[in-house]
Amino acid sequence: MLAMTAQLNPPTTLRTRGNASHLHRIALSAATRQGAHMRTEDVRAWLAQRRHANVLTVERVPFADLDQWHFVPSTGDLAHASGRFFTIEGLHVVEHDGPHGDGPYREWQQPVIRQPEVGILGILCKEIDGVLHFLMQAKMEPGNPNLVQLSPTVQATRSNYTGAHGGSSVKLLEHFADLDREQVVVDVLQAEQGSWFFRKSNRNMIVETSADIAQDEDFRWLTLGQIAELLHEDETVNMNARSVLSCLPYYDPNPGALHSDVQLLSWFTGERARHDVRTTRIPLASVEGWKRGPDAVEHEDGRYFKVVAVAVRGSNRERVSWTQPLLESVDMGVSAFLVRDFGGVRHVLVHARADGGFLDTVELAPTVQCTPRNYEHLPASQRPAFLDVVLQAGERIRYEAVHSEEGGRFLNTRCRYLIVEADAQVPSEPPRGFVWATPAQLTTLARHGHYLNVEARTLLACLNAASAWPRGVV
Repeated sequence: MLAMTAQLNPPTTLRTRGNASHLHRIALSAATRQGAHMRTEDVRAWLAQRRHANVLTVERVPFADLDQWHFVPSTGDLAHASGRFFTIEGLHVVEHDGPHGDGPYREWQQPVIRQPEVGILGILCKEIDGVLHFLMQAKMEPGNPNLVQLSPTVQATRSNYTGAHGGSSVKLLEHFADLDREQVVVDVLQAEQGSWFFRKSNRNMIVETSADIAQDEDFRWLTLGQIAELLHEDETVNMNARSVLSCLPYYDPNPGALHSDVQLLSWFTGERARHDVRTTRIPLASVEGWKRGPDAVEHEDGRYFKVVAVAVRGSNRERVSWTQPLLESVDMGVSAFLVRDFGGVRHVLVHARADGGFLDTVELAPTVQCTPRNYEHLPASQRPAFLDVVLQAGERIRYEAVHSEEGGRFLNTRCRYLIVEADAQVPSEPPRGFVWATPAQLTTLARHGHYLNVEARTLLACLNAASAWPRGVV
């Protein structure tokens, strides 16, 4: 009887809910400015060498020259013949600033990327000479202004890794597809841009390995300290890598905050509850205020963004040549965190932002996130809050770099990312929709999906990079 009971109730091993060793090893990697395999100052030369070794040409073409892509006659949606990858559709958004749709509202229509499949953004890490190193890829993307940037080890949509494109297999995918949970450091679904995607998420992953990885010229092991230095360079670390790295846990030396974690979550839940965002997918051909020409789908006033087509030829991608649509912003964006110390602890001002493409009503966004040109025609009262404070920051800028958006969907779409010391115009009690939070609180939220938007995750990665920088920076 005792033997049968033991078989029915096998011994249970309890685990600690956290992993303190991860925090120590991540901190050590962040403090290590030179890697075991490559010096930081050699990374730029390596990226340039990969750019020359793997030819990639990108040419704008009219929609008529797209291969396997077409406008669906009944809707005007831009779709692939296989039914895979993504479609460009229309979206009708009505946003009420009130719990029952009874407050002020905005209403607009726009094109949007619909890609319901979940992609994998995965970075392998490994302890080398006692320090965690992260395997970064020099990846060419047709929309990158400089073509090659540091990307995750694996960056692939489901259509890519299931072979829908007819190309070669994705390198090192097996480390993320056949997962050993003992090796997981980060694994969380995060949303893409809610202003351009409709409810799109990717699986952001960091997995530790002890395996010997075959040497490949497109991959290099780098420490977090090296990546932090490279985050100070324009257009070097790509959007997907920034997103994944923002999800890393960091040790918090200052556990105090202006608001407790419960208070912060309560405020955020209230923001989600008071916003009523109603979205309806509509045919692309019926989107008001937008026009389709032979070369672009664009806004009648020349604002916001365009849908364009490109033909690509490359030598290190899974497929040698292809055509595809891309979104192109009309001008450079600005995303900024305002920062201030409270009780000696650094805080950032975050905004509960509603976008039509979010899975939920709002996500936490930078203090300022916009393309200033889109608001030049409006009076000051209708411009984004704190935009002028950021644009006139001058000597109060603590971090600044230009980063481009994901080059597989966006063409030459760049954003100026800033961390700015708040001045007297920024109140300690911020207006409705804004709250002061510590970077550590945001890091905790980034370990869960759909709290921080992709722009805030980029700035959080930059903030962590700046915090590890010499004195005089954040």
